[in-house]
Amino acid sequence: MARSTAVRGAFVSTFLLGALFALSACAAPVEAAPSPSAAAPPPSPSPSPTPYAGPVAFVGDELELVLPTAEELTGVLAGATDVGAPSSYLEQISDGGGPQPAPAICMAPFAEQSLSSVGARTMSWTVPDGPRGTTGQLSALQFADEAQATERMDQLVAAGEQCGQFDYNGPASFEAVVKDDSEHARALAGTLSISETEGGWSEFEAFAAVGNVVIHLRHPVVGDTAVDADAVATLLQDQAEHAYVALVDDLTANPPAPEVESTPDAAAPWNEWEITATGVGPVRLGDTIDVATAAVTDAEVTEPEFEGLPWTLTNAAGTASLLIVAREGGDTVVAITAGNERTLDDSAQDGSALPARGDIRVGGLLSEAVAAFPGGTTVDIVSSGDSRYEVATRDGRLFTFHADRGATDAEATIVGISVEDATTRRGLVFE
Repeated sequence: MARSTAVRGAFVSTFLLGALFALSACAAPVEAAPSPSAAAPPPSPSPSPTPYAGPVAFVGDELELVLPTAEELTGVLAGATDVGAPSSYLEQISDGGGPQPAPAICMAPFAEQSLSSVGARTMSWTVPDGPRGTTGQLSALQFADEAQATERMDQLVAAGEQCGQFDYNGPASFEAVVKDDSEHARALAGTLSISETEGGWSEFEAFAAVGNVVIHLRHPVVGDTAVDADAVATLLQDQAEHAYVALVDDLTANPPAPEVESTPDAAAPWNEWEITATGVGPVRLGDTIDVATAAVTDAEVTEPEFEGLPWTLTNAAGTASLLIVAREGGDTVVAITAGNERTLDDSAQDGSALPARGDIRVGGLLSEAVAAFPGGTTVDIVSSGDSRYEVATRDGRLFTFHADRGATDAEATIVGISVEDATTRRGLVFE
C-alpha cells in the first residue's frame, strides 16, 4: 500500500507540474517597462493669443466695467442710499439756457455731458436729506471714439484748473481736485457752487475718462457735510484703470469680428437693400452728396432748404424716402436714414418699401429692435420730444431706431432707421 501511495503522489505531482508549465506557456508575455528616454514627449503649450492692438473702445454693456459698486459709492458719498443697478435708459434735457460764465470754460461742468454721446449706462441713488433734489447719478457715457472723449475731458480738466472762482451772474466757484493722470485714466472732482442770484445751490461733481468713455457723477451737497473730492476722484480713476485692463484682456481672448456685408445692387428694389455700417444699399457713408444721390437712379431728389438739413430721396411711388446728411460745412455723407428721423414727423412711410437693418424694418415695434440688437441705449429727449434706441459699434458707427412715442412705451413703433459715422460729430464749444 505504501508503494502504491507513493506512485499516486508522484503521478499527481507530475500532472500539476505539467499543467503549470502549459499555463505559463499560454500566458501573454510581460512587456518590459519603457525606459524614460522612450516615453512620449509632453504636449506643447497652447500659443498665447495675439494681444489686442485695436482701439480700446467700450461699447454697450461693457460700459458697466467703469462703474463702481453700490457699496463703494455709499462709502464716499454722504447721504447716498438705495443705489440702483446700472440702467441702459438715458433721459436728455438738451434745452441749453442760463447765464454765460466768465471765463467761458467754466460752463463745462454745467453742461449736459451726455450730449454727443452714442451710448450710456447710469446708476441713480436717493439722497433724502439733499437740499437740491433728492437724487444723485453716475453716468458712463460712450463716445464714438477716444478723441471725442479726450476733448471733453480736456475741457473739464481746464475748468477744474481755472474755475476756482468765476462769474455766473454773481460769484461762483468750482473747488476741484484734479488727479495726476494714471496710465490710462484721468479724473477730477469738486463742489460747484453758485450765488443766490441764480438760486444759491451747491452740488458735488466728479468726472473721469478712459478710452472713449467719460464718467460723470453728480451728488447733492448735504448740509455742511463735505464730500472727500480726492477719495471720489481716486475711486473713479482706479475703477477706470481696472476697466481698461479688463476690456483689453477680453478683446485679446475674443477678438472682435467685422460685420459681413454683401455687395449692394443699385438696381434692386429699395426693400432688398441692407442698412449696414457702410451705408444704406448703394448710398455709402463717406461719399460726396453728388455720388450718393446719383447712386439711387429712380428717386426724386429734394435739396435741403438750409445747411444742416438732410437731402431727401423719394421713391417713384412716393411712399418711402431716404434722408442723407452731409458733414457740416462740407459735402461728405455722414448719416443716412431710411424713413423718418424725428418722432413728431407725421409723413407716412411704407416700411415694406424701405431698406432694413437685418430683419428689423420701419413699422415694426421698437422692442423688436432692442431684442435683435441688444446692448444699446434707450433715449428720450425732453426738449424735442424725440425718442429712439441707439446701438454703436466699436469703430464709431451708430445705428438709431427712431420711435413714434416714448422709447419705453411697449407700443412704440419704428418710424425710421439711421446709420451714422458718429466720429464726425463736433464736440461742445465753450467760448
